[in-house]
Amino acid sequence: MHCDPDAAIAQACAVDSAGAKGVLGGVPVAFKDVIDTADMPSQYNSPIYCGNRPRTDAACVALVRNAGGIVLGKTVTTEFAWRMPGPTRNPHNLAHTPGGSSSGSAAAVADFMAPLAFGTQTGGSTIRPAAYCGIVGYKPSFGTINRAGIKALAESLDTIGVMARTVEDCALLAHAVSGRALPDFAAALTHAPRIGLCRTSRWKDASPDTQALLESTAAALSGKGAAVHEVELPPDFDRLYEDQVLIMNFEAARGLAWERFNHPDLLSDHLRNTLAAAAAMPREKYDEAMRHAGVCRQVIAGFFVDCDVLLTPSAPGEAPAGIESSGSSLFNRNWTLLGVPCVTLPTGRGASGLPLGVQFAGNYDDDGRVLLAAEWARRACIDATVTIAQAERWKIS
Repeated sequence: MHCDPDAAIAQACAVDSAGAKGVLGGVPVAFKDVIDTADMPSQYNSPIYCGNRPRTDAACVALVRNAGGIVLGKTVTTEFAWRMPGPTRNPHNLAHTPGGSSSGSAAAVADFMAPLAFGTQTGGSTIRPAAYCGIVGYKPSFGTINRAGIKALAESLDTIGVMARTVEDCALLAHAVSGRALPDFAAALTHAPRIGLCRTSRWKDASPDTQALLESTAAALSGKGAAVHEVELPPDFDRLYEDQVLIMNFEAARGLAWERFNHPDLLSDHLRNTLAAAAAMPREKYDEAMRHAGVCRQVIAGFFVDCDVLLTPSAPGEAPAGIESSGSSLFNRNWTLLGVPCVTLPTGRGASGLPLGVQFAGNYDDDGRVLLAAEWARRACIDATVTIAQAERWKIS
């Protein structure tokens, strides 16, 4: 983690002096430390890059500055956005993980250190930590936010995501750096969405609290006027969970080739062993996984003829105890591989008193519809917990 309060104040003064402030004028933004910054260290939570100072900003950092935003600092990531966590803890209970790999970004927003933050998602690294920390997380359609200047892990999966305390603020930040149109929340919120309740083939892996929450949320949304019906994905979609891991590992073994060849002793045991096994994987397995994912992307589009969004779990349950693991990405991997937009909303608490979330997934490149449906759901009936109740006074848009 890196934060320079004096530099942040200097940036804010410069924005004030400039007059025209831009859509993010004066708003502090935190960045996951796999996103390069020219004026701050970018270390990727690896000793290989201790003290590393890039010469340039990543595209999203430069675009935030251009929009008048304040680059507040860098947040803790797991090692190369993989599994080995940093020291970050869940602000709702310090004995629990905040999730990962965008651990610090989720914790910073949840603990009111920053109103906006960037994360990345290759498996579940934006949606899951946002759900664990009781905030809103938005993983846009694949490729929405330019990835130039991030430390790549898996080129066909890596997606820059955003976190905030409201759906509208997530939409604003994504708009500022991608040009994607802001949804007209005021005009469209009068129309109840069509929602497909999608438990997925891994429903048995969701905790009883998560199962009850998803079903009660669907019932509540139906009671407020949403057209809710059950959706069952084709059986071969179950392969996507394993396909995502295979593709991620294969691509990471090549994306981290320099580190693997030159500094294997500075990689964690888990990462070094995983990369070695993936490097030896036959290309044919990777090609078949990519082919199958392509077929599923075509099929999933058909489900959005009869519904606007799918309602599905954000995570298996509450944030697990301990910080040795960042939790399971099971309920995110399939959507990441499909490349579709996802939004998680904080929706209640589990048996241990920690936040639970529900996830809305939509059709590729139909991000506006997903954001509108999520905001409609929040306003209509979702008990958004203390964090979201407080959010109104923090809202920037």
